[in-house]
Amino acid sequence: MGTVNRSSRKATVDCLGKGATVDGTCKGGSEPRPFNLEGLACMVLCVAAAFVTTATCGFAAAAEDRKAEAPETTGTAAAIDASLEAAAKFLLDLQSPDGAWRGANYGCFRDGHALTPYVMSSLFFMPQGGEDAKRAFRRGVDFLLSFVSRDGALIEPARGFEYPVYTSAMASRVVVLANKNEAHLKAQQAWLAFLLDRRLSGRLGWKPEDADFGGWGFSIFIPRKPAQGRMPEAFSESNLSATVFGIAALRSAKIPQDDPVFGEILCFVKRCQNFPEDPEQADPAFDDGGFFFRPGDPLQNKAGVAGVDVHGKKRYASYGSMTADGLRALVRCGLPEKHPRVAAARAWLEKNFLACGNPGSFAKDREVLRDAAYYYWCWAAAHAFQALNLRWIETASGRTDWASAMVAELLRRQGKDGAWRNRYTDAKEDDPVVSTPWASAALAICRAVITGEGKTLFARP
Repeated sequence: MGTVNRSSRKATVDCLGKGATVDGTCKGGSEPRPFNLEGLACMVLCVAAAFVTTATCGFAAAAEDRKAEAPETTGTAAAIDASLEAAAKFLLDLQSPDGAWRGANYGCFRDGHALTPYVMSSLFFMPQGGEDAKRAFRRGVDFLLSFVSRDGALIEPARGFEYPVYTSAMASRVVVLANKNEAHLKAQQAWLAFLLDRRLSGRLGWKPEDADFGGWGFSIFIPRKPAQGRMPEAFSESNLSATVFGIAALRSAKIPQDDPVFGEILCFVKRCQNFPEDPEQADPAFDDGGFFFRPGDPLQNKAGVAGVDVHGKKRYASYGSMTADGLRALVRCGLPEKHPRVAAARAWLEKNFLACGNPGSFAKDREVLRDAAYYYWCWAAAHAFQALNLRWIETASGRTDWASAMVAELLRRQGKDGAWRNRYTDAKEDDPVVSTPWASAALAICRAVITGEGKTLFARP
């Protein structure tokens, strides 16, 4: 794909796909279309090319033409449905006899705990999978229920969970999506309690003045605050990605919006935003409203260090996947859409949106990390725009239909087997059981935004 920050006409064609040109016509190309629906996919790419602007990586819009009505949706929905049907089949074929999903590329994904609730979180919104998908989902639920004892306690594996926060957050949601009987509700509470035990809260010794207070991290142990002079457990610090998953679990469990837990979580979320709490401390060179992974960590922030501000403080570059997560976190924690923090994050996300890459100003030595989490970026951005009920956004180059742009790019990247794969390995998206659920979920959201129809495997209980 090459780098993202390109403005040439050729770069646009590369991003839209070899079969789509800037003027919206189609031509032959060497890259295969998904699952032999060449005509349908080509039509969708052309429609998207005609109606989206440089958010698809660089073609100059004819300003008046771009003010036209939204694209006709029937063909787009049909192409998405075909894509999701193929993706569902790919995922269903990989389900293990015990109901779990496991990855073949990485040891941390071979136990079934990490990937099963994650795959199910996407599969639930893929009714294109039909009755086979329903059966697979139920088997996945049974796998997750097997970790809950009769008295409602969670039975942790001997070696623990590889990703305890991700696993428990998603498991607490998916076990009640299709059935809310007593056993499923008991399982939800068990997974939720496990998740809450791992939040960096006062109960574990953390204080509001601590940079990590309020959020969740990646530690496989309960992240107690270490005694003075002692090193913390590895990866016990809070980060924005894990925290967004924690928030989603709380909202799914119908925790009241005025519960103090959301105020505590906001303490951490705000620390990840390039936005001054005190206007007197602002530095326009860095305070752009965007988000980064976590404070005080030049290694884990994928875009790297942005520089040192006028107050001598090291600052981190804002980038797309974290700004999408941060925006959603602000809203889900109760801040109104007109709140200055929400407005600033939205403005950054709209202005910098790209369908073909994770936007942001990445340091030279971090450029290779830009698209390592490309499918996560698509998933996060789709959720963020959906949370604000947005379809058309104002990018730096004009009004853009983000959903159609993303659909065109995702359809172009899908393999013949129905899966998606990232050529970069840093975020493990080279494993199709990681990248395919991200991409599928993003497509399902795009379909809902474009058609106004939100579809699921089951009627909600």
